[in-house]
Amino acid sequence: MIFDQLDFKEEKVMDNEKIEKLQQMIDESNHIVFFGGAGVSTESGIPDFRSKDGLYNQQYKYPPETILSHTFFMNKTEEFFKFYKLKMNSLKYQPNITHIKLAELETKGKLKAVITQNIDGLHQKAGSKIVYELHGSVLRNYCMNCHKFYDAEYVFNSNGIPRCSCGGIIKPDVVLYEEGLDEETIENSIYAIQKADLLIVAGTSLTVQPASGLINFFRGRNLVLINRDSTPYDNKANLVINDSLGKVFSNL
Repeated sequence: MIFDQLDFKEEKVMDNEKIEKLQQMIDESNHIVFFGGAGVSTESGIPDFRSKDGLYNQQYKYPPETILSHTFFMNKTEEFFKFYKLKMNSLKYQPNITHIKLAELETKGKLKAVITQNIDGLHQKAGSKIVYELHGSVLRNYCMNCHKFYDAEYVFNSNGIPRCSCGGIIKPDVVLYEEGLDEETIENSIYAIQKADLLIVAGTSLTVQPASGLINFFRGRNLVLINRDSTPYDNKANLVINDSLGKVFSNL
């Protein structure tokens, strides 16, 4: 029992030392970029797609990967929106400490960009201004016919298939399977990463391409990885913290 307590104390000291090291890196950096995945939003209550309790491991009439595809959207639009309204509505969720601290770093002029794989809009809700959303956002929706903009409330509160005043179907501005990422968003993300002196990658296993490959463009001083589990890029990082984002950012 006493050895277990000693191990716990050593682990706690090690974690604290790593958080202090991260704070030092932040203090010494002036061009920070944050790259985040699903783990950034899970502490706000939004489920991770790929965790054991995530969407991809739940039972539905059709697999979620099939429902969230371009082909399914076009061919079974009503079924798509049943799932989308039930599972992709992030309007009730609030930013957590990670979102808030990042917005504060941007206000101080230290953080130059947030690059996110999430579609929930929580970074903007926390106050971040420069956010590159690799997979789009539920907050933006457009008529497929006349391209008129509609907000998320209109789509999530609509009955059946959301339709424009012109009669066209309203499509969420999210990247579905079989669709390519927005080129301008990719270019802006690459440029931001190339300019960064500190790149903080958090809440992602870095296994989803092409998004995860973006960190290969980093040429700066320090690469930090924060994730509960190990990633394929751990050996390239200057600092690896295997802990919850909430714990890390609440101590910065």
